[in-house]
Amino acid sequence: MLVVIVTGILLLLKKESDWIQPPSMKGQGSVPIITYKQILDTCRSIKETEIKNWSDIKRMDYRPSKGLVKVITKNNWELQLDLTNGQLLSKAFRRSDIIESIHDGSFFHDKAKLGLFLPAAIGLLVLWITGIYLFIIRQFPKKRSKKRLNNVSLKNLGKVSKKTLSVRLLRYLSVN
Repeated sequence: MLVVIVTGILLLLKKESDWIQPPSMKGQGSVPIITYKQILDTCRSIKETEIKNWSDIKRMDYRPSKGLVKVITKNNWELQLDLTNGQLLSKAFRRSDIIESIHDGSFFHDKAKLGLFLPAAIGLLVLWITGIYLFIIRQFPKKRSKKRLNNVSLKNLGKVSKKTLSVRLLRYLSVN
């Protein structure tokens, strides 16, 4: 569960940290003019990405409002290209996909996702629900307990000192 919690926190911070996910740049235009061949040629020219053909590219994310296309490689490099001229705007290693695969368990094995991480998530959900339940029943005690307390009178308690009376009441309240 610690792995899920830590990676969940990192994923929440991915837009805030350039180390986790590179920030989106801004291209010149908003209408895609470059061709797929230009995109592939620009990506091939960058040595770190090790792109030889389309099978080395995991996905492409077009952002016309920002005038760019993000090319994410299978080895987790992110290239941001201008949609009008194909110029490289940004080149950075993208860690958010790795962190996400650790978070959902697919990093370890496909069966770990359903066999380990799903039961852990269900267990965490059960703990959360029972914790909320216990909190609520402590905040809103039953009305009948108050009625019982109101029916207690000094006559029913017999002859006892004030100290013994307060101890008995405290015991009564802690049990009910």
